[in-house]
Amino acid sequence: MSKTIRIGTRDSELALWQAKTVQKQLEDHGYTTELVPVKSTGDLILDKPLYELGITGIFTKTLDVAMLNGTVDIAVHSMKDVPTALPIGIVQAAVLPRAETEDILVHKGAPDYKQACTIATGSLRRQAQWLNRYPNHKTTDIRGNVNTRLQKLGESDWTGAIFAKAGLKRINVLPENYEVLDWMIPAPAQGAMLVVAMEEDAFSKEACAKLNDRTTALCTHIEREFLRTLEGGCTAPIGALAQEIDGAIRFKGVLFSLDGATKIEVEQVVSTENALGFGTDCALEVLDNGGRALMKEIKSSLKK
Repeated sequence: MSKTIRIGTRDSELALWQAKTVQKQLEDHGYTTELVPVKSTGDLILDKPLYELGITGIFTKTLDVAMLNGTVDIAVHSMKDVPTALPIGIVQAAVLPRAETEDILVHKGAPDYKQACTIATGSLRRQAQWLNRYPNHKTTDIRGNVNTRLQKLGESDWTGAIFAKAGLKRINVLPENYEVLDWMIPAPAQGAMLVVAMEEDAFSKEACAKLNDRTTALCTHIEREFLRTLEGGCTAPIGALAQEIDGAIRFKGVLFSLDGATKIEVEQVVSTENALGFGTDCALEVLDNGGRALMKEIKSSLKK
């Protein structure tokens, strides 16, 4: 184990927490590691909504380049930020055990949802689901890392802002004023951490394989297969959650229009041994139930 594994990561507090978690686990297995933080395009451009930037993998592209040019050996990502198609030469090396998948609303006191509310989120998925449930509310864009968004919420007159619970818990900034949005379907692979390596780097792949959680890897694969088949990229209003319960995979998937008015959902169960292609099958059901026309409409709207 003479090689030092250089771990690429974004330099936000949450990304560093994730990278350090991987670092500790690798070192517990006897490997020598080094953290190499880089700043992504998604962290640098904060004045535009994500979908307007038009870059696939906006939070992962800089690390992809660092891997391809040999600056780092592996990279650690929030799996939900990773495009379903990895760059040529880069492969999935490990998926760590999943944290909570829920979205939460951080607020300044229990909201009265019957009143006019303004909810902050940079996610089209969260926006569409919120407007589907509360069509008379307003949503506003919010960008930045977890700490920046919490600060912006505190300085605003917004009713609340939506976050992934796992991210706030990981860096111990989960406030008291929040409620779990148990009706909101999370982003595919939300709450999961992904490690990628170079396809030709057998040493790093073997090391990372020791961190892989089989159940999380299977469930996130199904969710990302659903996303890829819908051709949603990282910005369309698509939610997906697969859970392994008593030897079966229970899946919920949803596609919304941008304004939340249209909702196409699927809910299926399959045995784990028959899970091959399950995400694709669920996506095809959505497409056949009006999803093709809706995806075309979404893509056309986002190009304007």
